[in-house]
Amino acid sequence: MARDDNSDRYPTLATKHKKVSRPNQFGASELGQYVDRLLAKEIIAIAQTYKAGSIVLPKLGDMREIVQSEIQAIAEAKCPGSVEVQQKYAKQYRVNVHSWSYGRLIQSIQSSGLKTLLYKG
Repeated sequence: MARDDNSDRYPTLATKHKKVSRPNQFGASELGQYVDRLLAKEIIAIAQTYKAGSIVLPKLGDMREIVQSEIQAIAEAKCPGSVEVQQKYAKQYRVNVHSWSYGRLIQSIQSSGLKTLLYKG
């Protein structure tokens, strides 16, 4: 049987497993920075496409309290009547939820915006 030229597009289960189990090239914090840079680059590109004069980002000062309230509400709904189980659930939920540095994203957007301004100016 001749090998199909599209065989790389449709990897076998074994190939997929190898790709998934392979460690990535970034550490945890470097991966976050990489993602922030990609997001910043795309945000700047969108702003340029629409010829935006500025980019406005919301301030998330009360975000911790908001997230904590939401986690508590979810815990109470999942485990009604047991404060101890709710606390364990909330703790596990916080561990599982990806923490993300909004400040680092803002810095990436500002840096990318300045680079773009310098290159285009």
